[in-house]
This record gives sequence, structure tokens and C-alpha cells, in this order.
Amino acid sequence: SVVSLIEAHGGQAKSYPLIETVEKMNANDAEWAERLPSYDWLIFTSQNAVKSFVDKCIRHEQTIPATMKIAAVGEKTAALLQEHGYEIHFMPTVYSADVFVEEFSMEPGERALFVRGSMAKKTIHEGTGADEWTVYETRPCRKYFSQLTQCLLTEKHPIVIFASPSAVDIYA
Repeated sequence: SVVSLIEAHGGQAKSYPLIETVEKMNANDAEWAERLPSYDWLIFTSQNAVKSFVDKCIRHEQTIPATMKIAAVGEKTAALLQEHGYEIHFMPTVYSADVFVEEFSMEPGERALFVRGSMAKKTIHEGTGADEWTVYETRPCRKYFSQLTQCLLTEKHPIVIFASPSAVDIYA
């Protein structure tokens, strides 16, 4: 959508993805799927986590109980969860882990599972006590590195826009 907006306003845009996400296949995925009913909350901070989680549940023939509560950080994450039939019970006012931790609360005795990517920070785990299931990996997408470097060396005044902190890390 950023590329479309730039072009709609007369700019030129080139896209060089620096990261890619892939489902992380864990030896203990079946155990995680089996333990899902023991949690009261599932916490998602990305669409990639939702996609990988749904794929794992299908593969391990696991459904979540109707009583399970879902927390989502971000409208797109919430929308994808809803597309898969999940009701959203909590969304922070600002889509960041720090605000999530400030605003989220559980009843005494409730347990939460943070469904996360490999580069997610420990903010939600440390702030809520949620267990963590890493369901996808974020890794460098190297196939555009030389094109990006060439563009930065030859363009007169390039403007670089990063879509995520992970892309900044890879760029650095």
C-alpha cells in the first residue's frame, strides 16, 4: 500500500524485501497444540503468527475451546483472526507491546500463551507472564541485497522506508 501511495502522488518506488517469514517447524509443536485447552488467553501480535498458528492447529487437528479469549495487537492481526472464526476479546489502544502490557489484564489464575515469531521481544512474556510458542521465523531475504545497494549508490536522493524493526536490523 505504501508503494501505491507513493506512485499515486507522482513518486517512483522500488521494493526490496529484506526479510521473509516462514513457519517454524518445532519437534514439540504437537505438545503445544495439545496443551492449548489449558490456556485462558491466546495473544497474537502479527498476521504471520496467526497464519502459522492456524496451519499448526490444522496439521495437529486441534481446535481451541469456545471459552478461549483472544488478544490481538493491530487491526490487521485482529481481522485475520476474525477471518478464521476467532472472536477478539482485547486489543490495546496503541498497537505496541509496551502499551499492550500496560492495558492487558487477566483474572487471578488465568494463563496466557503468546503465539510469536522468532524475533519478537520479551516484552509481552515479561509483562504478562505468558508462556511463549514460537511459530514462525523471520530471516534475511538476501536476493535483493545487491539491487538495493546498487539503487542506493546510483539514485540521486533515495529515501528508504522500512516496514518493520526486523528489516532495519537486517539492513544494519
